[in-house]
Amino acid sequence: MTDLALRSRHRCHGGEVRFYAHPSVEIGGEMRFAVFVPAQAAQQAVPVLFYLAGLTCNEETFTTKAAALGPAAELGVMLVAPDTSPRDQRYPGDDESWDFGLGAGFYLDATVMPWRQSYRMHAYVTRELPELIARHLPGRRDRLGIFGHSMGGHGALVAALRNAGLYRSVSAFAPIAAPSRCPWGEKAFSRYLGSDRTAWRAWDATALLEGGARCPPLLIDQGQADQFLEQQLHPHLFEAACRATGQPLMLRRHDGYDHGYYFISTLMADHIRHHASVLNAND
Repeated sequence: MTDLALRSRHRCHGGEVRFYAHPSVEIGGEMRFAVFVPAQAAQQAVPVLFYLAGLTCNEETFTTKAAALGPAAELGVMLVAPDTSPRDQRYPGDDESWDFGLGAGFYLDATVMPWRQSYRMHAYVTRELPELIARHLPGRRDRLGIFGHSMGGHGALVAALRNAGLYRSVSAFAPIAAPSRCPWGEKAFSRYLGSDRTAWRAWDATALLEGGARCPPLLIDQGQADQFLEQQLHPHLFEAACRATGQPLMLRRHDGYDHGYYFISTLMADHIRHHASVLNAND
């Protein structure tokens, strides 16, 4: 496995948490990701659930803060959590703010220089990383799910809507649901994709729904005390688009919960069960 370097491994819940690095064709430099391999993978290939983290996070955030490993171990699901942006290739201004550049790849394929040279997180997450997992780890290529938080929730929704048939299950925590209409999205899209707002629609989950894209039934959880709810997230716009287009959605609103990992960890087991019920189903 010369193209995949094991950085560390840790026994956990009868399985292993592993951290890998590898040279990425899509990114043009090193990428890193975390994997939880459940004990069931010693006997047979298991379903794979990809988690996309939010702004400022990296490949370690999910395994240490989300309380996902116990439920995944019980249900026999492999978890894969990539970093949130390229870091090996550096560009001017990539570390000037926390919501653009490093730690803020927005899971899209940039079209504007210099970002288009490396900021190809969508292609990495939906094509290169699944193939890498299939080649080197005991994960089933035909049983993939995806979920994420905030920027990563946006990435998960867009990945599922743009790649019909790739993922069998999808969910999100407090996603940036209409990025073309919020400050975070406007800042990222204008720099990664340029000033033509019509091009942004291809990376906006609400716009994709309005344009005819569909995905498996969705589970979304949103805290009502989320400090970013009104200005950045706009779940009501996504909910309206789902209702208008017939896209199945369960949007659960929770009083008192904010945007952070205490909220995510509270509901993580529900999301793992949501995915496992589909990924482990007999066809």
